[in-house]
Amino acid sequence: MIGCLCIHGFTGSPYEVEPLATYLKEHTDWLIVMPTLPGHGETLELKGISNSEWLRHAEDELQKLLDVCDEVFVIGFSMGGIIAGYLASKYPIKKLVLLSAAVYYVNPKQLFTDVKDMVADAVRGSINENELFIRYKEKIVHTPLKATMEFRKLVRLVRPKFKDIDIPTLIIQGECDGIVPIKSAHYLYEKIIAKEKKLCLLPQSKHHVCHSEDQEILFKEVYLFLHK
Repeated sequence: MIGCLCIHGFTGSPYEVEPLATYLKEHTDWLIVMPTLPGHGETLELKGISNSEWLRHAEDELQKLLDVCDEVFVIGFSMGGIIAGYLASKYPIKKLVLLSAAVYYVNPKQLFTDVKDMVADAVRGSINENELFIRYKEKIVHTPLKATMEFRKLVRLVRPKFKDIDIPTLIIQGECDGIVPIKSAHYLYEKIIAKEKKLCLLPQSKHHVCHSEDQEILFKEVYLFLHK
C-alpha cells in the first residue's frame, strides 16, 4: 500500500492542500492523510506553541504511515514544505513534493501589487470579495508575534537540511506568489542533491497553488510525478 502525507502551511489548515488530496483520492487507492498541526485549524490557538511541536506532530503522523505502508510520499505546502523537507532528510520517504515551500518569504514586488489591488477593492466597496483579504484578515489578528518567530526559527533550522535530500523531488511555485518569492523554488532546486528533481512554475498562481487557476496543471504534475 502507498501512503501520502499532506502538510499545510503556517496559520493554515488541511483546507490549503485539500483540492490536491481530493484529486489523489479520486485517482488512486492510496492512504491520504492531512493532519492539522498543533495550534492550527479553523480556530487559531498558536499562543505557547513551539516549532518543535509542529515537527513532532508531523513525525508522528509520518511514522503511522510508515508502519502500515510499503511506500510513503510527502507533500508540503508553504511552511508544510519546510516540514516535509525536514522529514525527507531524516526518514525513508519515497518521493517529496514541495508546494510554495517557504525557504524565503515575502515577495515585495508582488505583495505591493496585491496590496494595491486590495486597496482598490476597498475603495470600490468590494473588499470582502478580495481573495487575499479573505484569507489573511483573521490570521493577521489572531497570530501572536512569538508564533511568527517560531516559524522563522523553523526555517533557519531546516534550511541547511535540504542539501541532504537525495530522493525524487518535485518543486512547484506560483509566479504571482506575494508570500514566497520564486527565488525560494530556485534555491530548493539548486540545493537538493537528488538526481531526479523537477521545478514547475505556475504562471497564474499566487501563494495558494492548490486553489489557483493553474490547479489542474498542478494536479497532473503531481500525479504523474508520483506515479513515475
